[in-house]
Amino acid sequence: MFTGIIEELGEVLSIQDLGDSSRIRLRGPLTTRDAREGQSIAVNGVCLTVLDSDDQLAAAPGDFSADVMAETLRRSSLGALRPGAEVNLERAMALGARLGGHMVQGHVDGTAVLLSRTPGEPGADGKPQWEVLRFSLPADLSRYLVEKGSITVDGVSLTVVEAPADSFTVSLIPATLAHTTLGRKEIGEQVNLEVDVLAKYVERLLGDRVAP
Repeated sequence: MFTGIIEELGEVLSIQDLGDSSRIRLRGPLTTRDAREGQSIAVNGVCLTVLDSDDQLAAAPGDFSADVMAETLRRSSLGALRPGAEVNLERAMALGARLGGHMVQGHVDGTAVLLSRTPGEPGADGKPQWEVLRFSLPADLSRYLVEKGSITVDGVSLTVVEAPADSFTVSLIPATLAHTTLGRKEIGEQVNLEVDVLAKYVERLLGDRVAP
């Protein structure tokens, strides 16, 4: 379980094609500081398992490897990553820690593309104090989004501003723009989406009670 609060920007070091899967090696000094074999790290919102043994982690501090299965490559944007790419990294939340974002599973529901970027008013440094990003929205995920609800975009917990049927907008503060990949995304680039799992549970629980 994650919170959607990105801890650091990592880097893809290498990608090994294994046929029906890929092995990806990444650098993230903060997120690997206390990493152990078998632990989970979210990479652009996708929960991956650390493969390295304690000895391997000690021999290459700051680096870790993870396998990405064919299903994950198909349903997420990880298949488009290349060496040198920046990625959002977050360690699994610790029991008793503050839930700064919302409950994020690291299970991608679909992908979207960035449709537009609208900068807000400039601050004293001349840079926008915020920016509104609009993303496309797969038809099968539209029902889970509501204004002021939660959405995870490339692992970042965000609040939905507008939620029409085929797109949605989010407002990014300077910290999010500076410390996540969303500040660098270009129009047309793909992102991973995870809707609020609570909405899916409610839908399932009420499914038999809603008249057809």
